[in-house]
Amino acid sequence: MSLDALGFLDEERDAWRPFEALADLTDEQLTVLVEAAHGWTGRQLMGHLLSGHEVALAVATELAVSETSPAKKRADADWDARGGEVVNAEIDATWAALSMGELRDRFATLPGQLRGHLTVVPENRWLKHSDHERFFRSETTAHYEDHLADLAMILAGAGR
Repeated sequence: MSLDALGFLDEERDAWRPFEALADLTDEQLTVLVEAAHGWTGRQLMGHLLSGHEVALAVATELAVSETSPAKKRADADWDARGGEVVNAEIDATWAALSMGELRDRFATLPGQLRGHLTVVPENRWLKHSDHERFFRSETTAHYEDHLADLAMILAGAGR
């Protein structure tokens, strides 16, 4: 586990790298349902991971200027009140509504935006704050680890 911002960002970047292979798939390959990957498509995996980046970016933006994050409190309360299945179904629907071009653009830019914003958040507000650190790990490195097998199945289904 990293102890400073640079270490965390390097760790996150390395953990994200395998998922960049999704960007190399064709639109058709991204829409193939893969039963062994939660019954998801590559497109769904992209949206699912980006949803974590999106909420983490909102939280990082707030923590850059404040000790607390209303976005984190809302996300935590929503998850606790409605549960993962409901939240994930809404996430899936939201990202499915984007065009493939919009999804690809967000996939190419959102991870870097998150990293950039984290560079301006004081470490005591995220890495030295146990709840915030857990949150950022759960939306990035731990989340990626949870979906490495899904990625492998989706890439295998696409012949990669």
